[in-house]
Amino acid sequence: MTKNKTASVEEIRAQFPALNRVHNGHPVAYFDGPGGTQVPRAVVETMTDYLFNHNANSHWAYPTSNETDAIIAYSRKALADFLNASDEEIAFGQNMTSLTFHLARALGREFTPDDEIIVTELDHHANVDTWRSLEKERGVKIRVVPMDIESGTLEFAELENLLNSKTRLLAIGAASNAIGTVSDVKKACALAKENGTLSFVDAVHYAAHECIDVHEIGCDFLACSAYKFYGPHIGVLYGRKEILEKIDFPKLKPAPNNAPERAETGTQSHESIAGAGAAVDFLASLSTGETRRERLQNTFAEIHSRKKELFKTLWEGLSAVTGVKLYGQNPESNRTPTIAFTVEGFPAKNVAEKLAERGVFTSHGDFYAMTVIEKLGLQNDGLVRAGCACYTTTEEIERLIDGVRRIGQGI
Repeated sequence: MTKNKTASVEEIRAQFPALNRVHNGHPVAYFDGPGGTQVPRAVVETMTDYLFNHNANSHWAYPTSNETDAIIAYSRKALADFLNASDEEIAFGQNMTSLTFHLARALGREFTPDDEIIVTELDHHANVDTWRSLEKERGVKIRVVPMDIESGTLEFAELENLLNSKTRLLAIGAASNAIGTVSDVKKACALAKENGTLSFVDAVHYAAHECIDVHEIGCDFLACSAYKFYGPHIGVLYGRKEILEKIDFPKLKPAPNNAPERAETGTQSHESIAGAGAAVDFLASLSTGETRRERLQNTFAEIHSRKKELFKTLWEGLSAVTGVKLYGQNPESNRTPTIAFTVEGFPAKNVAEKLAERGVFTSHGDFYAMTVIEKLGLQNDGLVRAGCACYTTTEEIERLIDGVRRIGQGI
């Protein structure tokens, strides 16, 4: 078997025009990936090619419409390979939040006030408030799995206690977009299945860092967003085919009734669908392998190893800075390379602004993981967040550490 070869960081960076940006005389270091990564040239070229040469609505009897159908089909297959699913199980939408609201409303048509849904304190509110909307619309009861403040992990024993004969759905995040905790969704989905409960996994933050296998996880639904893994702003929903075909989705009478199109509403952003497929192809192109799935697995394995080392350097460097407090688990734990921190005496926004002056772009706030921030007692200022991407370098890590050190010293 030929040994896998994955593109170097330098080869990867050459594919991202955004990395040429200079701010205040400094080359920009993008640590805002958890909120949206930069986009490689190939993805933009694919989207431009669609709009210039194939732009049409779907399912009509002329060439550009046929080409649009083929491009959508290609991207469904690409995302199916990305998640190890069938292309009949991949639906697209404006974003993960819209798709989840749509799914909640569809499932909710069969829910009653006696039914229960389980959410968690660790999740982005796109995977909390979407299901809480059924409290008002259908009268269902929402149960919440608490997070342990010290470890930043979910209290799984409480999940087992909450599951009962009334539980219709468990909504859980694969990884926290605020503090990087990776949760054991495989175990959670197994508990749900054993209880006869549907499972929904929010993999928006997780998808950029681990190669997802929906069959290994054992979930009924999983959602992610292409703009978190080098693609355009578009949401992706996986749903088991036999379930998608039974759900009473709100839809127009003449709209397709087959899976997965029955889960989609109106005319889609075809150029974004094309871009999402191109993002998967970009990741697959970084490694060798006989199939796209195998190349994806090899890419994620190698990039994960690189990012883990970068994150360890970042964690240790910031830990040594006086006044800095880190949140979440240490680098040896099961977590993503996303660091969250505060600097004593400086609001999170102020820290982000000062870093930006030095060409280091980080994000700040609650990241829509409001409950996590409240549990940490940081609802007034929030956190500073920095994430490692496939294009992150050791030199950029050192610049971030140095920038935070200078802020703490008032330089």
